[in-house]
Order: sequence, then C-alpha cells, then structure tokens
Amino acid sequence: MSHAMHAAPTSFLRKYVFATDHKVIGMQYLITGILMALVGGFLSYLFRMQLAFPGESIPGFGKLAASQYNIAITMHGTIMVFWVAMPILLAAFGNFLIPLMVGADDMAFPTLNMMSYQVFFISTVILLVSFFVPGGAFAAGWTAYPPLSAGTYAGSKDFLSNMGGHLWIIAIALEFIAFLMGGINFLVTSFNMRAPGLSWFRLPVVVWMLDLAVLLFMFSIGPLLAGAIMLLFDRTVGTGFYDPAQGGDPILFQHLFWFFGHPEVYVMLLPTLGFLCEILATFARKPIFGYKYILYFTFGAALLSFIVWAHHQFVSGINPRMANFFSLTTLLISVPFTVIVFASIATLWRGNIQFSVPMLWAVGFVAEFMIGGVTGVYLGSSAFDIYAHDTYFVIAHFHYALIPTVVFGGFAAIHFWYPKFMGRMPNETLGKWHFWITAIAFNGIFLPLFFTGLMGEHRRIFDYSAWPSLMTDEMKLYRKFATTSLLVLLAAQPLFFINMIYSYFKGAWAVNNPYKANSLEWSVPSPPPHGNFTEVPTVYRGAYEFSVPGREADYWPQDAKS
Repeated sequence: MSHAMHAAPTSFLRKYVFATDHKVIGMQYLITGILMALVGGFLSYLFRMQLAFPGESIPGFGKLAASQYNIAITMHGTIMVFWVAMPILLAAFGNFLIPLMVGADDMAFPTLNMMSYQVFFISTVILLVSFFVPGGAFAAGWTAYPPLSAGTYAGSKDFLSNMGGHLWIIAIALEFIAFLMGGINFLVTSFNMRAPGLSWFRLPVVVWMLDLAVLLFMFSIGPLLAGAIMLLFDRTVGTGFYDPAQGGDPILFQHLFWFFGHPEVYVMLLPTLGFLCEILATFARKPIFGYKYILYFTFGAALLSFIVWAHHQFVSGINPRMANFFSLTTLLISVPFTVIVFASIATLWRGNIQFSVPMLWAVGFVAEFMIGGVTGVYLGSSAFDIYAHDTYFVIAHFHYALIPTVVFGGFAAIHFWYPKFMGRMPNETLGKWHFWITAIAFNGIFLPLFFTGLMGEHRRIFDYSAWPSLMTDEMKLYRKFATTSLLVLLAAQPLFFINMIYSYFKGAWAVNNPYKANSLEWSVPSPPPHGNFTEVPTVYRGAYEFSVPGREADYWPQDAKS
C-alpha cells in the first residue's frame, strides 16, 4: 500500500518527535546538525583565542587550561566532521530530496528511517554528556590515535577517569549505526521506488551523489567500527590490540581509521557536488556540462578513494616504496574532481547567470575548493608531506577542503530548497550579506595558516612560548589576524538564523517552482504535503533540459508531457 494512502499523523509527538515522514526526519537531522555546529564553533573560539592570546582570560569563559585546550581541539574536529557535516549534507538532504526527486511518497522503510534518527539523537546526547563526566571529555585528538586514546592519556586505565573517552567511542559507534540504517533506505528507495520513466540516466545528479556517498560509507566503515571496538576493549578490559608490550601495534589503528577516513572525505564532498550541479544548471539556465562524464569520473574517484589512505601516514614509518604508490594514487584521485570542477565552470560558460544567494554559495564553493584541491596535490607528495606533516599548512588545506564542502555547500542547499520545504522565500539581502562576510572571514582565518605552517608552526600545541622561533612578531600577527577573522565569521552567523526565522514568518510565499527548475520536487506544493504526490508522476526526460532550442520556455519539467 502506498504511504500516501495513510492519513497524516495529527498528534505533536507522532508528527514531529516519532515521525516517519521523510521530510520531518530530514528537518530533525538538519536542526540537530546546526545546533551541533554552534557547539563546534564555540570550541573553535576557545582554542583560537588561546593561540592568539596565550594565557589570557577568554571573554565568556576565563582562562583555558592545557587539558581543556586538548578537549576543545578534539571535540571540535569530532563534532564538525561527524555531527555537522554528515547529518546535514548526507542525512538531512538525503531525506529531504531522494523520495521527492525519484517520485516516491516516502522512504522505502519509514519506521527504519525514524529509528535511524533516534539512534543518531542518542549518540548526540552521549557525546554532549561526555563534557560533564569525571576527567572531562575525550582529549586525545579527533583521530583517536593510540597510545593517547588507549587509556594511557589520563595516566591510568581507571574506568571513571577515562569515561569521556569511553563515551566518545560509544557515541561514534552509534552514529555510524544510525547512518547505516539511513543509508539502506536511501539505496532501496532510489533503486526500487523510481517513478515510471525515471531511468538511471534521467536521475538528478544529486541523487547519484547521495547514493554513491552511502555506498562509500558502507564499504569503508567496517574496519573502523572493528578498530573502535578494539580500542574500547584496550581502554576498559586491558586487551593489547594497540599496545606493543602485549604484541599489539598502535599503527594498526591509523590504518583502520584512515581506510575509512579518506573515503569519508568524499562521503561529505559528493552530496555537495550534487547540490552544485542542481544549482549551477538552474541559475545558469543551461544543461549540466558532461552529465554522464561527471558520473563516470565520480565512480572512478570512489574506487580510488579506497587506495589513498596511507598518504596520512608518510611519517609513520611507511615503506618508501609504498609511499610512492600512495603518492601516485593521491595524484590520480585529483583528476576526477578536476574534471568535475571544470565541468561546473563549463556549465556557467555563456549561461544566463542569475547571482541569487544559492548561486553565490555554489560559485564560492568552486573557488574555495580549488585551493583545497591544489594544496592537496602538494601534500600528496611524500617528500613535501614529510616537511609539512602536522603543521598548520595541513590544517589550512583540510579546512579549504572541508569548509567549502560543508559550510558553502550546506548554505547553498539550505537557501536553494528553503522555499520548497518552508513555503516561503528567504530574504536575498540578508543572504548576500551573510555570504560575503562569511566568505571573506573564512579566507582571513585560513590563508595565514598556510604561511605559519611553512614557517614550522606545529599543530596541537597549547602555548608556543617555549619555541622562540614560533613567537616572532610576524607569527603572532598571523595568529591574531586568523583569530580576529574567526570572530568576524562567528559574528556573521546570526544573519543566517535571522534570515531563516524572519523568512519563515514574513517571507514572500513561495510558488511550487520559484526557480523554474525541472526535477520532480518542484512539481509538488511548497511545502510538500504528507505523501508528497497526489498521483505517481511519469517522467519523460532528464532533469537538466534548460534553454532547449525551439522551446518558448527556458525550462522543461521532467513530468511535463510537452
């Protein structure tokens, strides 16, 4: 029986808390991810203030101890990667878009979808509780390398003194289980519930990218889950999987982590590339350049992502011959994404470009991500990486890859689909102010870190006063400039919340298809009703039929007969 034939839930608990509607679950993931971004942003404020003004009292907090600095660094990385990027880019928009874009009334398994968010919410609560347990939250780095993470960091394997680390591992494991449950739904819905006529090569690129991200996650997560369980055993029952004195090897965990960790970068990146294709085509009024080639090269990148992980371990004693292999695969994996970036630029070429807020974020993503990609080529060389490893050059590169993906991609998607899911148009003026301040401040934070990294500034150091060469006037100026830019970036974010809240209550009403786009979600009311479609749509063409010669309208919806 079609889900659309069931009456919509009426009680508050059934409609908004124990929801099975994919749109409500997507909103639950989105709101949780945004709230966790506030926590991660506050932690970045703490450690950047300490780096710029070491030993001074931080407004709103007081003095930061070394142990608190380690906690802030660890939990910032953990939250921003696992509790912001993944729930927003993958879970929220996967839930929002996949059923609507394939012409389905809901996910294939609505109850499993509900359970996915519930498990994720439990993992979120456990992670936040870890800040308040004896010994404090986990402080051994977001990559959790042994021996620091294996129980010796706190000086003891006493259960209570290491409770923060135990809870961190449990929260990570539960979150991964939640995304596995949700990922199953994404794949089954995309494979089995497509509308008549919606063949594979008529699918919007974003559906392909979300499904490929899920497949990457599923194939890479097993080793890390096993590694996390072994780490928990080392911490709690005295096993020695990572203890050389007991025949273990701490480097083993690095392999298990990065075998997942590098595909994880693309788990976050692929949804944003999908958003990019939808937004560029819509606001350039042109078909996506090289639709099939984008997909083919993405498949290639997905396969290569499983054989690049050890470039994170060039200084861990890796055999030089293997270092050459991983340098080569790292350089090769840049090729598919270069093709996708240039396909994006070609989509803009001679287009009738409209620089609305979603388009600004999309074009900003392309520009900023190219900096992350180019610096990644440098770090892919083992010779250069040996010099730059664990310096702020790596920090800058990592953030030029992740912030365009998560922040620029996330804001682009939120603004683009806001009218569809809220029924109102977001305010363009507030949106543009938010974009420009955020973009300028972002570069102000991380461009200086390339220079401090090349000057030898090592990461994860609480106070550089013991290193006179890193306390020059120039270095201190760079740190203060980066920290000031962070304060500007954080101060700009209320513009986003004001825009979203104001637009929800006072924004202009959105029509079904305000952007004159082609994919199926724009054919239903804004916001979509329970069950999405009054009848199953039929698809007649691809999602990017813009400016077709001989056609009066410059768009051609997938479900329009003529």
